[in-house]
Parts: sequence; C-alpha cells; structure tokens
Amino acid sequence: MRPLMLQGHERSITQIKYNREGDLLFSCSKDQKPNVWYSLNGERLGTYDGHQGAVWCLDVDWESRKLITGAGDMTTKIWDVEYGTVIASIPTKSSVRTSNFSFSGNQAAYSTDKAMGQSCELFLIDVRNADSSLSEQEPTLRIPMTESKITSMLWGPLDETIITGHDNGNIAIWDIR
Repeated sequence: MRPLMLQGHERSITQIKYNREGDLLFSCSKDQKPNVWYSLNGERLGTYDGHQGAVWCLDVDWESRKLITGAGDMTTKIWDVEYGTVIASIPTKSSVRTSNFSFSGNQAAYSTDKAMGQSCELFLIDVRNADSSLSEQEPTLRIPMTESKITSMLWGPLDETIITGHDNGNIAIWDIR
C-alpha cells in the first residue's frame, strides 16, 4: 500500500478531521492556515486564510457547510466551507485549544487556554444564524475551569452533554440542558 502524501503545511500538524461523508479532509497546523483536501486523490481544494497564530483545532459541521477553528491568535472563527470566507470571528482572552460543532449543527463549543493570567473557560454558542454580529453576542453558556485546563472535548448524545478531557487526567461530563 502506498500512502497519499498531502503537502500543504509548513509547520507541524495540530489536527486532522474528515467530514461526515468522508470525501473532504480538513487539516490545521502551527502555520496559521487550515486546509481542505479532496480525500480520494489528495488534491488541496483550498486554504482558510485569516488566523494570525497557530491553529490548534478545527471541526466541520454535519452538512459540511461550516468550519470552526481555534487559534493562538486568541480567536475562534466560523468559516463558510465552500467559499473559504469568515462568517464570524470571536475574540477570546487566551488561545483557543478545542472547538467542536454539536451533532445537530445548531451549537458549537470551544475552550480557551489557562494562560496570560486567564483561567481556562468552556464556551457554548448558538451558530444557527452565525454572522459577523456573533462576536458581539454573549455566549449561551460560559463555564470557568478552576482546577485544570481542557485538552480535548467532544459532544455527547443528543447535544445534551459536553465531555472534556483535562491536563490532570480527569474526564468531565457537563450537562448543558
């Protein structure tokens, strides 16, 4: 078996993710530019240009219409997958380390780093009508992490819980109903 070598990043890869159908592969790295690839032949379809720091995380929604990214430039961005444009850019007080769409695609969650005098926080936002005004809106839910920062995150069944992994080895299940 001979692997496809996808060469489009200049620095180390931080996350890769397939869309639901498996025809698109999304990648992000420390070089500021997430990419989208056609998984069948490895052709790079586009680059999402807009971050000013390392991109730590990404996720694509169920319908492959929106992409969420989190970066070291203290922003999380929601992108139009097809056109590569920024739908919304949300400023944060520290680097964004995890970001995920809910299974329904109605909500997204992201977490920030414990850095620069800021505690780690988990944010929940409504992305149904995401546009540039999203940056001025308050998140639906904000949970400060008092003990340990979040290193990984995923949504639980029916969008009722968020499961977080922490740097102290703990796993927490947050009931967000």
